[in-house]
Amino acid sequence: MSTSEESREPAAEPREPAVAGLRPEPSAYAAASAVGDPAHQDVGGVPPTSPVGRLAATVERLRREVRTAQAEAEGRALVELAKGILVERLGCGPAQAARQLAELAEQADVTPLEFAVEVINQAARDRVSEVTDAFLAAASGAAERESAAVRLRAAESGALAADDTQAVADSLLEHALRPLGAVAVAVWAAGADGSLTLAGSAGFSPAEAARWRYVPPEVATVARRGLTERTGQWFASLADTGLPTVGRHMHPEGGRVAVPAGTGGRIHGVLEIAWSRPLEPQPPQVVRQVEALAELCAHTLETYTPRQDAGQEPRVLPDAAELMDLADGLHDPALVLVPYVDGSGQLVDFRIQHVNGRFLDPGGRPRAVVSGALLLEAFPMAAGKSELFQRVERVYATGEPFRAHRMHLTALVDQVSLSAVADISISRHGNCVLLIWRIEDETARLASLLQHAQRLGRIGGFEENLLTAEITWNDQLFDLYGRPPSSTPVPLESLPAHAHPDDAVTIGRFLRTLLHHRRPASAAFRLQRPDGVTRHIRLVAEPVLDTDGRPLLVRGAYQDISAQHWTEVALAATRDQLAHTEQQATERNRLTLQLQHAIMPPTQAPLKVPGLEIAVRYRPAETEQLVGGDWYDSVVLPSGLVLLCVGDVAGHGIEAATSMVVLRNALRGLAVTGAGPGQLLSWLNIVAHHLTGAVTATAVCGLYDPARRTLRWARAGHLPPVLVRGPEAAPLPLVKGMLLGAVPEAVYEEAEVALAAEDTLLMYTDGLIERRDRSVEESLTHLLTTARSAPRTLDQQLDRLLTYSRSDTDDDTCLVGIRLG
Repeated sequence: MSTSEESREPAAEPREPAVAGLRPEPSAYAAASAVGDPAHQDVGGVPPTSPVGRLAATVERLRREVRTAQAEAEGRALVELAKGILVERLGCGPAQAARQLAELAEQADVTPLEFAVEVINQAARDRVSEVTDAFLAAASGAAERESAAVRLRAAESGALAADDTQAVADSLLEHALRPLGAVAVAVWAAGADGSLTLAGSAGFSPAEAARWRYVPPEVATVARRGLTERTGQWFASLADTGLPTVGRHMHPEGGRVAVPAGTGGRIHGVLEIAWSRPLEPQPPQVVRQVEALAELCAHTLETYTPRQDAGQEPRVLPDAAELMDLADGLHDPALVLVPYVDGSGQLVDFRIQHVNGRFLDPGGRPRAVVSGALLLEAFPMAAGKSELFQRVERVYATGEPFRAHRMHLTALVDQVSLSAVADISISRHGNCVLLIWRIEDETARLASLLQHAQRLGRIGGFEENLLTAEITWNDQLFDLYGRPPSSTPVPLESLPAHAHPDDAVTIGRFLRTLLHHRRPASAAFRLQRPDGVTRHIRLVAEPVLDTDGRPLLVRGAYQDISAQHWTEVALAATRDQLAHTEQQATERNRLTLQLQHAIMPPTQAPLKVPGLEIAVRYRPAETEQLVGGDWYDSVVLPSGLVLLCVGDVAGHGIEAATSMVVLRNALRGLAVTGAGPGQLLSWLNIVAHHLTGAVTATAVCGLYDPARRTLRWARAGHLPPVLVRGPEAAPLPLVKGMLLGAVPEAVYEEAEVALAAEDTLLMYTDGLIERRDRSVEESLTHLLTTARSAPRTLDQQLDRLLTYSRSDTDDDTCLVGIRLG
C-alpha cells in the first residue's frame, strides 16, 4: 500500500483486548507466540512440513481467529454501549465519544473495555452494578476487580443478545460462572402447575439434557428446592442431599446451587449451577453475584414458551377479563388478585381486581368498597396467624396451587376481630391469582355430623303423621328394614307383621303406651326382613301432641343392636365357661391339698429315738393354685439308723404333688436296703429321670447313727443343712451333687459330721428363705441369725423360724430339725 493510500485511511479505533472470559484459551496464545508462523509448528505430532501438518496448523489458526473475533465482538457491544452513554452525557457525536473513551482509558491506565464497563456501571446503577461495587470493595487485586466487572457485564450483554434460553445458559457459563469454578449450568422454567422445564443448559451432555427436559409437579429435585424454598440453596456436596438432578452421575460429589429466578415477587424459574468438586462456603459477594445472574435469567424466562410436542395443543393462559368471568360463575365467594409492586419492582401487596357476586364480606361491607382495594388494606388480619397473605404470595411466586380445609379467617371491623372457618383455594392464572373460600355452614355441618352418627350407630329415624298418615323415613331406616328407598314406609300399627311372632306382646305394650297413654315408650324386638335376615332392634318413640292434648305426630328411632345382642350372648357363654373352668380348678386344687396333707401333715408325731429329739414342720403355700412338690420324711430304719430328708419337686399343681409322692415313697423303700445317702440319691435320680415323666427335683438325704452320734449326708442340688452349736450357727460344708432327674445317671458325694450334746441340725426347703428382691446369700444370713437365738425346746425353735421367715414367694416350706440330748 502506498503512502498516499495510508494517509487517506481513517485512524483505526483502539482494539480492545479480550479479558476475563473474553480472551482465547491460553493454549492458543502459547501456540501463537512460540513460532510466528503456524505452519512451522508441530500440530498433534504431525511434521509441519507435511501437507497434513500444514492443514492442521491452518485449522488451528482459524479456530483462534474465530475465538478472538467472538471475544472482540462481545467486548465491542459493551464499548458501543459506553459510547452511547458518553454521547448522551457529553452531548457530542459518536466519533468524539470514541476518542474521549480512548483518552479517558489511557489516563486511567486501563483498557477501553474495562473503562467502558465502569461507565456503564456508573450510569446504570442496577443490580449488576451493585454486585460489582460489593465485589470490588472486597477484592484484593486490581486485575481481579476489573475482571469481575467485565465478566458480569459481558454475561449480561450475551444474555440480552441471545435469541433463546440455551444461548443465555452458554453465555452465563462462559463469561461469569467458569471463573467461579463452575462446570455446568441449567436454566429451569417454572410452569403454572408447578412443573419444571429445562429451558437451557450448558456443560451437560445433550443426552443428559434430553432426559431432564421435563420434571412433573411435586417431584423432589435440587431445582425444586430452590423453587419452593424461595431462597438460594447452596449444597456443599450433591451426594449429601440425596436429591436427583440433571448431571448427577457426572459430578456426584460436586457442589450444587439452586437460586430462584424471579422479578416483582414472581418466580419464573430456577438457575442451577454445578461444580465438579465439593463447594466451599462462598463469600457474600459471590452469593449476590449468583443472585444477580438468576435475576438476569428471570427477564429471559418471562417470555419463555415451552416446546410443544407434536399434536399437543398450546396452552393459553387466561387474561384478567376471562378470569373475572370465571369467578362470576362460581358458587363460592372469590377474589381476583393482581400483583402490586413498588417503584423498585418489589412485590408489596395484591390489588383486589374483581369481587364476584357470591362475595359476602365478614364485616358487612359492600362489594364496591372491597373491589379495587389492596388485600392488606381490606383484610389486614390476612398477614396474621392465618398466614393467608403469605399463602397468596407463595402461590403467585411458585405457581403451585394451595388448598386448605377449615382455615380460620379473621376480619377487623371497627377494631373488633371477627373470625370464620372456611375452606380455601388459591391458584395462579397468568399474572393473576384466584382466591376462593367457602364459609362453613353450621347447620350443614351439624346435619352431616348427625348423618354420620346415625350411620355409625346404625340408627334410623322416622316421623309419622297420625292425621294424614304421611310417614317419613331416612335412608338408614330403609337399610335396617332391608327395603329399597323407593318402597312405602311401614306404619307403626303394621309393626307386628314385620316382627317375630314371639315379640307380639312386647310390641303391643309399646303401642298402647305410645298411642293410647300418650307417653314415650321403648321396646326391643326381632325384625324379620324380606331377605330372611333377622335383626335385633331397639325402638324408641315419643308422641307430639296438639294444643288439645291429642296425638298429632310420632317421632322415633330404630337402632340395630344385633351386634350388641350377640356380644351379650357370647359373653354369657364365656362367663358360664369360665365359671365351669374355675369350679374344676378349685376341685383340682382341693384334691391336691388333700393328697399333700394326707402324706405330709403340718406336724408329725415325734419319733421314739433314745438321746434324739426330732420335729418336723410343713407350711403349705398361701395360694391354693401354687400347691407345690415340697416333701420331708423322718423314719427309723430296721438297722436302727434314722432317715432324715427334705426335697422339692419343680413346678406346682397336681403333677408336682404326685411326683413328690413317688419320690418320697421310693426313697423310703430304697432306704431299707442299708445303702448310704449317696447311693440312695443315685437310685432316686434314676427314678426321677425314668419313672416320673422326667421331672427334676432337689433333695438332702441323711442317715443318723444314734450309737456313734454321727450323720452321713448327701445333697442333690439342695441347700446344705444348718448346724446350730451353742451360740453359733453355720451351714455344713458343701458336697457335690446335681439335682435329681437332670441326667440318666449321677454320682453324689457323701460327708459325715459328728454331733455333740445340745447340737441342733436343721434341714429345710427354699420356701423358708427365698425372696424376690434379695440373693440367696442374704436370705441365708438372716436364717442363721434367727437360728442362733434358739428357744428352749426344738418345737419352739422350728415355730420361731417359720414365724420370722422373710420369704415372699408364697411357696411351700418343709423344715426338719433334730436335737441331741
